[in-house]
Amino acid sequence: MNDPLKAPLNVPLNAPLGAPLNDASTDPPTDFPSTDFPNTDSPNTDPPTDALAECRAALAAAMDAGGWWPRRSTWTRQAMQELPRHLFAPDLVLHWDGRRYTAVDRRTDPRGWAELVHAGPGEAAVTQLAEGRPSSSLSCPAVVADMLDALMLEPGHRVLELGAGTGWNAALLAWRAGAGQVVSVEVDPGLAVAARGRLAAVRAEAAVVVGDGTAGCPARAPYDRVVCTYAVETVPWSWVAQTRPGGRIVTPWGRLGHVALTVSADGRSATGWVQGLATFMPARGTSPGRLLHQVHGDRPPRSRRRLERDPRPLHTDGNLLFALRVALPDVQVTTQDGDEDGLTVWLHDGDASWSRLRAPRTGPATVEQGGPHRLADALEDAWDQWLTDGAPTLYDFGMTVTEHSQYVWCRNADTGPRWPLPPQRAAADPRPVPSSAPSPSSPSSPPSSP
Repeated sequence: MNDPLKAPLNVPLNAPLGAPLNDASTDPPTDFPSTDFPNTDSPNTDPPTDALAECRAALAAAMDAGGWWPRRSTWTRQAMQELPRHLFAPDLVLHWDGRRYTAVDRRTDPRGWAELVHAGPGEAAVTQLAEGRPSSSLSCPAVVADMLDALMLEPGHRVLELGAGTGWNAALLAWRAGAGQVVSVEVDPGLAVAARGRLAAVRAEAAVVVGDGTAGCPARAPYDRVVCTYAVETVPWSWVAQTRPGGRIVTPWGRLGHVALTVSADGRSATGWVQGLATFMPARGTSPGRLLHQVHGDRPPRSRRRLERDPRPLHTDGNLLFALRVALPDVQVTTQDGDEDGLTVWLHDGDASWSRLRAPRTGPATVEQGGPHRLADALEDAWDQWLTDGAPTLYDFGMTVTEHSQYVWCRNADTGPRWPLPPQRAAADPRPVPSSAPSPSSPSSPPSSP
């Protein structure tokens, strides 16, 4: 079974899917609008082409070979076979060529389109841009299966989904829960219209309503299960309030993982374990802060020193990266492993401070730091604390949510160390609520919820 926690992640952590290392603004192609692209083309009902059949078969084989199908929720395999991704993909999907996104049209390049839609277990298909950044996608199959497994969904459950996107996940939910049991909230009216059309085309009886996912959907509450398809920094209390006692909430958190919370018997809290590692696009209202090239600018570093440790785990060890995300929520990490130049790690806080760690193929590793805060020093302190604590895995972390406070904990919800969650920063110009665009999460079974 593959273990992506010990393999290089294919998406820069805490950065938008496909973002370049320097966070420079990407120029969207002229034939694919960058803002408010509605994705309202007609449902894809054309007969499968040879290329499409080949790509579907290759994806199924990769899911099998990698052990990505959940052992606990075997229904996910049949649901995905009966509701394949291409039935929910628009005519135009986006390909990142290392510099910018280019559109691939199903009508003129069916093989290229099929290869993107059915790319692999850990590959999302980007379907919409906003301001040059992904704002909607078909999530990668491995993470979709993993999150459905974490939801512990049963027939007859009433389900609330936040972020309909293309409608694929809502269709899978309805396949399991049953007709009329699923309602999905989507803030983008164009995406909502398109999702309804695709759901109707495959006869999946799930409702899609236009609204802000933060508020949930109180008119149809209470729910047995709540699932979100975009990352939040804090869990809206409305989701807990609209979930039955004993119900389950699965949501990406912090763009780096997803958590499953169980609502307490008195309905006054929800707690649970982290379920997997993946990167997700953020929710509406989440400010990305200043980009790396804006923080770094042309200013020289304020300090330079030798780095006395190997920084390579920052490129390869997902458990370490998750722990650093918890301890240093404002620090964003991106890495680049060049064949000739060695490894470069950039840190920045979205405000005024940055650090660059360099580990050449030969010679000592070095650190440069700029701005008022020495981010590399703070990162090394948090790294040392993680080692002192026994290098807990991401599955050793959990979260507790009450109406007035939220925190992440390690190993024990009552007695373990805690990290209070800061309030989510508001964006000056909110973008549409996106669907998730994660990198692979682990199919390994996490601990049982406390």
